[in-house]
Order: sequence, then C-alpha cells, then structure tokens
Amino acid sequence: MARESLVGNVAQDLGLSPSQLAARKARVVSEGSEQHFRLDPHSGVLTLTETLDRERICPHSESCALLFQLFFENPVQLIRGEVEVRDVNDHSPEFPQKEVVLEIPESASPGSRFALVKAKDEDVGINGIQNYSLSPNSHFTLALERGKGGAEFVKLVLQRPLDREEQREVHLVLTATDGGSPPRSGTAQVRVVVLDANDNVPVFSREVYEVRVAENSPPGQLVVRVSAADPDEGSNGKVRYTFTEMSELSSQVFELNAESGEIRVKGNLDFEGADNHDIEVKATDGGGLSAHCKVHVEVLDVNDNAPEIALSSVSASIPEDAPPRTVVALLSVRDRDSGDNGRTECAIEGDVPFSLTAAFANHYELRTSAALDRETTAEYNVSIVATDWGRARLSARESVSVRVGDVNDNAPRFTQAAYSMSVSENEAGAVRIGSVKATDADAGANGRVRYALVREEGEERPAV
Repeated sequence: MARESLVGNVAQDLGLSPSQLAARKARVVSEGSEQHFRLDPHSGVLTLTETLDRERICPHSESCALLFQLFFENPVQLIRGEVEVRDVNDHSPEFPQKEVVLEIPESASPGSRFALVKAKDEDVGINGIQNYSLSPNSHFTLALERGKGGAEFVKLVLQRPLDREEQREVHLVLTATDGGSPPRSGTAQVRVVVLDANDNVPVFSREVYEVRVAENSPPGQLVVRVSAADPDEGSNGKVRYTFTEMSELSSQVFELNAESGEIRVKGNLDFEGADNHDIEVKATDGGGLSAHCKVHVEVLDVNDNAPEIALSSVSASIPEDAPPRTVVALLSVRDRDSGDNGRTECAIEGDVPFSLTAAFANHYELRTSAALDRETTAEYNVSIVATDWGRARLSARESVSVRVGDVNDNAPRFTQAAYSMSVSENEAGAVRIGSVKATDADAGANGRVRYALVREEGEERPAV
C-alpha cells in the first residue's frame, strides 16, 4: 500500500467522536524507532507514513505485526494497537547457483538420493516456495525431506542405473514454484557427471546427530564430530566433509573441519535469533561417492539480555491535592530472553508516596499512593527497577521526575498573635508607628500576602 493509505479509523473503533479524540490530545507512538503510522486527531483516521516492506521489517518470519500505542493525555490512558502486514507475491524463487554439478558414480543403485540446493523466496506463506519440479528424464525424480526442526531438503532420486559408457553427462532443469496468483518460478541447471565405479559409499555412524549448545559458547568450541567410514583403499576410502544444506545464519555461526568432521562454533550464537539449526553434512570419498547426515543443533538460552524499560514520559507534574491512586506516568518492561530469563518484576526504590500498578502484558501505571504536600516535598525523583528471574539476575533502572504543583492550601500567618504600638496624640498624619509581618507557605500567587485594616465592627480598610 502506498504512503498515506488508510489503515483504519481509531475514533470509530473506540467509539469516540473526532472532537473527543482531539480534546484528549491523542497521539500514536510506535514501539520501535520507526514511526510507521500517523493519526489525524480531527478525523481519527490512521494512515501510513511510508510504504511498508514486509521482507525488511520481518525477515524470515511467517507473520508480521507492527505494534503501536495510542496515548491519551487528558485523562492519561494507553491503548495497545497491532497492525498485521500481509505479504504479497512480489519476489520470485531464486537459486543461489544457476548451475549445480553433481558427480554420481555409475555404480549408484536405484533409490540413491543426492542433495540439491534449495531456492530462496523472500515471500512467506502461500507466496513462498510450494513446489519443486524436474524436467522430464529417464533417470531421476525429486523427493522432499523434512528435518526435525522443520527445514526442508530437496533430493535427486535415482530411478534407473546410469551407464557412463552410454551417457557421460545428464542435463536437467530444476524449477521452484511459489503459490502466488499468478505463481512465480525460478530455475537452475543440474549437470550430472557420471563417474566410473567406486563400489563402497561412505557410511555415517548416525543418520541424525542431535546436540545441544549454550548460546554463550565461545568461538572454537566443539559442537559435534560427525564420522563416516569407507572400507575402500587409497583415495577411494579417504573421506572429506562439507556442508551441503544450511541457512545463511547457520553458515555464519558454525564451521566444519573437512578432514576430521568436527563442527565448531565460528560466530556468536543467539537463542533469541534462532533456537535451533538444521544442517546437512556430506561425506565424499576420493572416488566421488558421498553420503549425507543431518545435524540438529538446539541452542540453549542463557540470561544475556537485561530488561528494558520504556517510559511514556521522563518527567511528570501533579497537583498536591491529587487523590491517592492518581496516574502519574505509564511504562512498559520487556526482556528478550525466554523462560525465567525473560520473566521480569518491577518495583519502586526508596520510600516515596508512589506505587506501580500492573495494567496489561508487562505494562505498568505509576500512581500516587498517599496524599502529597508541596510545602514538604516539591519534587520527587522516582527510581524504577526492573529485574528478571534468571539465575544471574539482570536489572535495568529508569528515573521519573515528578513535580508537585501548588494549590492554595495554606492561610497566611502573622509572626505575632498581637502587636502593641504607641503614638503621641499630637503626631501628624502618615507617621509610621510600627509594622506587622505575615507569611504564606504556598508558592506564586498563592503565597503572595496583601494586608488590610479591619475595624472592630468588621469593616475593612485597605492598608496604606
């Protein structure tokens, strides 16, 4: 959808008139750094500030939701909003290589399977890749396999034995098609080179290796050692290992020793980025025969993310006659870890007349908990601490400055209850015979004192 496109009518959804929306000073605040939406306070219409790119906002994710908050200032209220960004079929499947070369021995038996590269499609769901097909031929068909973590692998299946003397190479076209309407497709050339016989294929000790590794594992740490045996002699029995199928993220995190089969940590593991990795390893002997195994790596979470506190405001003001439980500020807490490592609690430090009240889904309201007196304390610095429940507990701290506004709740007070003054009977007018002094604890106009003389019968005379 183009910029300025209509997303919805907030006023209509909340049952408010546009005038009410404007009077309450409503505004939209996105939870991230980018402001995707604009609110017209006169109509209540929510529109786009820019054209959205789902593949950039939510890469590798089936669902894509943008969160925003509708903030009212008068009275204070926070409403959570969610906008689903729906995918359109604007990307075609693409293979990482335009030509794939497979070396297959003529002794390979029917039913043998050989890994092919998968295509990539940045679209998701039905708009993502739905089907692979192979050009008509008399030797091969396609098969799709799924790993334990849900990853899909494309295999070339031999249906009829090869004869190098009859045909040295077989040329195929591999096509990936998505489910859009109309569908999009991408192709890759598959060139099968038929090798002379090498009668023993490497055999892995396991078909699937399942391992666990903590996300704080340092580079160089051993994850697993895969092993394939080949009883042939010489180069036909010497096995080398390579990765054949893995995600781009997995390739940045793991490395494989081609000689030993050891898989080690190469980059930084991040449970929050990916909690498991499906990898396929190929063992190839000197004669070109190969076998495959799958490695499923489960990443274990550690408490490596501190809570994050987001405040609706960093300072606030409230009159001193505000009743207890008056809302002063709004805040939210999140922790990117999972389980107890991502579970948080929030509290106020120190003895201050404020409390936190849970609103919804890790959102809190800062409220007054007792009567305020500006003359005693004119400003509070409220320190809020969020702590997670991990074994090594992490915390975050934010401060809210709360200014107490003055109300006229103090009467003037004279420095003395009675003043005694004397004057000679023959003094002329406008002679100073004494002074009185009164003070008021209030501030501003509420604390400025004016004087007047009152006769015994109650009539006031302005002070000269």
